[in-house]
Amino acid sequence: MDKSQKLNLKKTANNVRLSIIESVYNAACGHPGGSLSIADVLTYLYFAEMKIDPANPKDEKRDRFVLSKGHTAPALYSVLAERGFFPKEELKTLRKTHSRLQGHPDMKSVPGVDMSTGSLGLGFSTACGMALSAKVSGDSYRVYSVIGDGESQEGQIWEAAMFAAHYKLDNLVAILDLNGLQIDGPITEVMNPTPHDEKFRAFGWHVITVNAHDFDEIETAFNEAKQIKGKPTVIIAKSVKGKGVSYMENACEWHGQAPKEDMYLVAVADLKKIEEELERGE
Repeated sequence: MDKSQKLNLKKTANNVRLSIIESVYNAACGHPGGSLSIADVLTYLYFAEMKIDPANPKDEKRDRFVLSKGHTAPALYSVLAERGFFPKEELKTLRKTHSRLQGHPDMKSVPGVDMSTGSLGLGFSTACGMALSAKVSGDSYRVYSVIGDGESQEGQIWEAAMFAAHYKLDNLVAILDLNGLQIDGPITEVMNPTPHDEKFRAFGWHVITVNAHDFDEIETAFNEAKQIKGKPTVIIAKSVKGKGVSYMENACEWHGQAPKEDMYLVAVADLKKIEEELERGE
């Protein structure tokens, strides 16, 4: 991509992060850390990679996306709103009674959500089923699914990985958000699921590892995935939990809590500073 395209993606991702903080703060609950870590990858998917149309969110030819780590719904909602699937003002209703923006995505009420998710591992399995369905019906759409590194401790993840390789689902791309932390601490201390790359290769997957906050690497990875035939691809995205907010970065305590007003203002100031730097082209 050229410099202008990359700058636009960076600006969009920063807007997404501001919306994540805004929505979680207004809800007084939610999961900011893992939402912030995956913001760049989701921005690339929805603004550069996927064939989608906000005016026709149920288009049968559209690419599909499943957020398997469904608790990071604030990130998905923020990207969908930024992309025009629903008004950004609605993000302030996150987790409110009668809001369609609940703590986990709901495919029945939120435009652009292809699968309701919550129970860890389930979304990834569903994504595999979607990819197999496209193969059976001869459709050309591709399927993308974000899974968490803590989620990769679930047995269902590896059953799905085996399934995808067995059926040669080369229209499926999994993105592992590897920020190294879950609610109880480092993943290697809670229940060590590493090394992910060796495990996925052993299960028959093509493996790519990237910096989750580098759009050049992200673009190269998704382009490479399109060239792989006969096997699914996993992009291991090495990320920073809480990316962009000084006190949330690499802090597992911000996995599942909302900032109070004083910390909210710090978070906004951090992201506004990044916004100003991007406006100057830095």
